[in-house]
Amino acid sequence: GYTVPAVVTGKPVVLGGARGRNEATGRGVVYLIQEAAKHLKMNLSECTAVVQGFGNVGSHAALFLSELGVKIIGVSDATTGIHNRHGLSIPSLLEYVAENRFLEGYPEGDHISNEELLELKCDILVPAALQNQITAENADRIQCKLLAEGANGPTTLEADEVLNEKGVFILPDILANAGGVTVSYFEWVQDTQNYMWSLDEVNERLHRILKDAFHRTLNRAEKHQFDMRTAAMIEGVERVAQAKLARGLYP
Repeated sequence: GYTVPAVVTGKPVVLGGARGRNEATGRGVVYLIQEAAKHLKMNLSECTAVVQGFGNVGSHAALFLSELGVKIIGVSDATTGIHNRHGLSIPSLLEYVAENRFLEGYPEGDHISNEELLELKCDILVPAALQNQITAENADRIQCKLLAEGANGPTTLEADEVLNEKGVFILPDILANAGGVTVSYFEWVQDTQNYMWSLDEVNERLHRILKDAFHRTLNRAEKHQFDMRTAAMIEGVERVAQAKLARGLYP
């Protein structure tokens, strides 16, 4: 037998893994926030953000947002939430978590619950922890303008209706957190070619694909008066349906 690297993704780079895969989901969330902010005419350097979850997705999303000039006023993990209206230092938080595993005990900012964190007034809210965090019970108290779902299913259907009625712009999970699976696909492509791309090439291709997906979803939503979640679902199903139909004609 022999090794076939392309059958597994998420490998170390020395074994045929894709550069940038570890941070790809969080980076993808931020790429889509950038596109949504342009659409909403939001200047990111003047925006505030709250990130629920400080694992792989949340920590990278917070870091990349802060690098764009967004003021991160709240973050949380399973142990605690931290709020500082003047802004948190994400590099400092990352260093603390690297040494202590969790945010609990972090000395700067006010410690609050995850529930309180979600209800902070902010421009951008990124739920990047567990599912069913925004429900019919707390949806009316959500105060963001832009909701980017880094986690899978963080918003219930009932809450989704409330948020849409309030005018919150939602980047649904199947769009917002697609960066990771996209770069896993890139890993397969590179392995089948036996040629690995640079980090800049990976990020450029990821940005291009997600930007295209955002605008296709937005155009469908505006054309048919759908919310973004419905538009994203239809966009995905239609592409599969078209391929299925064509499969009957071509080998």
